[in-house]
Amino acid sequence: MPNCTFLTIANQDGWFIDDDLVHAPLRRLGWEIDDVPWDANVDWNAYDVVVIRSPWDYQSNLESFISVLQRIEDSSATLYNSLATVKWNINKNYLFELQGEGIEIVPTLCMETPSLGDVHEVFEHFATDRIVLKPVIGANADDTFLVSRDTERARLLEMCTIFSTKKCLAQPFMHGITSEGEFSLVYIDGRLSHSIIKTVGKDKFRVQEEHGGGVIPLRDPESGLIVAADKTISVLSETPMYARVDLVRTEHNSFALMELELIEPCLYFRFGEHSAMDFAKVIDSRYRGK
Repeated sequence: MPNCTFLTIANQDGWFIDDDLVHAPLRRLGWEIDDVPWDANVDWNAYDVVVIRSPWDYQSNLESFISVLQRIEDSSATLYNSLATVKWNINKNYLFELQGEGIEIVPTLCMETPSLGDVHEVFEHFATDRIVLKPVIGANADDTFLVSRDTERARLLEMCTIFSTKKCLAQPFMHGITSEGEFSLVYIDGRLSHSIIKTVGKDKFRVQEEHGGGVIPLRDPESGLIVAADKTISVLSETPMYARVDLVRTEHNSFALMELELIEPCLYFRFGEHSAMDFAKVIDSRYRGK
């Protein structure tokens, strides 16, 4: 009987994790399945398949996380998504590569150790009153800030200090996030599985459930949304086992890529009727070479 483990976080308190919905379908396909914290001391050769699912504290210990994934890659287990995909996706500069492939992204600048003057220039560059600053390498919207022209100097200096040791991305705040929400389209083995809209909480700007955001199933996504997401998946060098394409509507009624999540995105199985079974089937079929 083959066995699979889902990489997760040791302390799951306060997190919205629904990967356990895949356990029963996978067992019905003849698998043993377990959840293991990514930083646990285990022999990865004991597993046939390791799937990165919810190790949502990895950004605080990135080198160790990559080292663990390398050990899995070097073991007899098969890692999904692949280490090569993780290394490419972990640095948000991949957005510029996708832009070069014709993908519309949210307008973005990359800054290294930004000063107060740099931040003020971003407002002028984008001709906007509000911008978002986020780490080039990060997860779960940690160290992500909404900044306005009237943000207090002390607060700006605090943000500049945070980014003094790591690069950041600067983007204009997309008004569609608050007026409509962020669209997330989930792909399993390169095919669209289901879609949701993530909404912000009251007086918030981040859509993650852990930050007070909400989730609405999107039963019939409009064609332009699907075209934008399909195009993003189509330019990848390899088909990932799982992917989440996060998009926002622009003022021109197009859909711009916020992020392409290929490492440990929440896949919202609870909002896709057959998604848990489909995910289990893909694990099984890839393992058996079908």
